[in-house]
Amino acid sequence: MAEAALLHLASGSPRRREILAALGVPHTWEGPDVDETPTAAEPAEQLALRLAVAKATASRATGAGRRIILGADTVVTLDGRVFGKAGSEDEALDMLSQLSGRTHKVITAVALLTREREFTAVSQSNVSLRQIEPAEARAYWRSGEPLGKAGAYAIQGVGGIFVESLSGSYSCVVGLPVFETAALLREVGIDLLPPDASARGVR
Repeated sequence: MAEAALLHLASGSPRRREILAALGVPHTWEGPDVDETPTAAEPAEQLALRLAVAKATASRATGAGRRIILGADTVVTLDGRVFGKAGSEDEALDMLSQLSGRTHKVITAVALLTREREFTAVSQSNVSLRQIEPAEARAYWRSGEPLGKAGAYAIQGVGGIFVESLSGSYSCVVGLPVFETAALLREVGIDLLPPDASARGVR
């Protein structure tokens, strides 16, 4: 019989679901409706953390409160500017133009909520992109991949051809840092490598 899902992922991201599946964590999922607009002069790390908690909290309010809830948010930042999710061709081309030939920071915050407690963690990575020609950026937009992606690119997809180097966590850039997520899961008794699989539970 399949193991019951203790975890609810407060995200509609296929990448995050794939990471949890690769880790062998049974889960349900749903993308909550959360306003991701930054507040005035909000630092990127604070924004990512606030949104991760907000997503998890929104999911708990809509009926996932009986489970452990995992929320995450990824922010791309360069020179103090926060690059959100590309929603149009003009936005995507502008983001790719700004990131082209530069090293930017990717921040992913993770929030884990139980009935009684809240755990959070933040992962940061530096990503260097090669020069991206305008024609390449337009062709990349036509692939459909930049839409809805923070910074208008996906390192795990075609956008990986632009990534010259990465310092930090690959899974952070994808959208769910494995190291930090595993540490939070251990806090609530979900061990990804338990000595006895039957011992996995919730503290």
